[in-house]
Amino acid sequence: MARTPRLAAGRARALGSPTRGTTNPNRLRRVDRWLVGSPDVRAALTAAADPLAVDLGYGATPITTVEMAARLRTVRADVRVLGLEIDPERVAAALPVADPPRLEFRRGGFELAGARPVLLRAFNVLRQYTKEESAAAWATMLARLAPGGLLVEGTCDEIGRRCCWITLDASGPRTFTLSCLPSGIERPSDLAERLPKALIHRNVPGERVHDLLAALDGCWATAASFAPFGPRARWVETIRAFAAAGWPVLDTRRRWRLGEVTVEWSAVAP
Repeated sequence: MARTPRLAAGRARALGSPTRGTTNPNRLRRVDRWLVGSPDVRAALTAAADPLAVDLGYGATPITTVEMAARLRTVRADVRVLGLEIDPERVAAALPVADPPRLEFRRGGFELAGARPVLLRAFNVLRQYTKEESAAAWATMLARLAPGGLLVEGTCDEIGRRCCWITLDASGPRTFTLSCLPSGIERPSDLAERLPKALIHRNVPGERVHDLLAALDGCWATAASFAPFGPRARWVETIRAFAAAGWPVLDTRRRWRLGEVTVEWSAVAP
């Protein structure tokens, strides 16, 4: 029987459980770089009457929230960033670097402590939950977004060189992104270990995400002749061939050169 995510005690009634708290400087640089380059994210922040972004579950130190705030200010200078943690000790540890109202920290979970952000980043927070609990967490977070708001939920390794994330709006998932340091992988399917909770259990034959990773591996093998030009060139050729094969790739060579590819959610939807 699946357990129900607990409501942590306290005035905020924060919904969820503490994560391990693992964090490192620049661990989330790849997703941040994608955020500031995404036309959808830029449009949402620019159009917002209240440009509030929330970083949910920032971990033992607030460094990734501080970095997120600095990067989002390149899109909109008056953006406000709120870091949320369910562990009150982590919130207390972050307060010395707060810069209200531009950067604040508060205790909160999936209910977002009453905030209604136009952008919500939730990284490495759902892997400890069951599939059912994760789906419920998605629904709770999406219900708290401001009109036109976006949720970016995903997972990365400890140093941020292998990342996968899903972008959602109020209607549900929209896109799926893989991002890596091409020199740090043997094949694209190495990223399977960092699939978000909604997909990681679906990486089996007969599921779309498994087919997508297999197709990427095939294109990677075909692009072996580009290896002398470096792993980045091989990744770019891999994604070019992948798109040419009919996969719904949404970005361009400019993003591929960063070790990324974004596809429509339909390409991996369970």
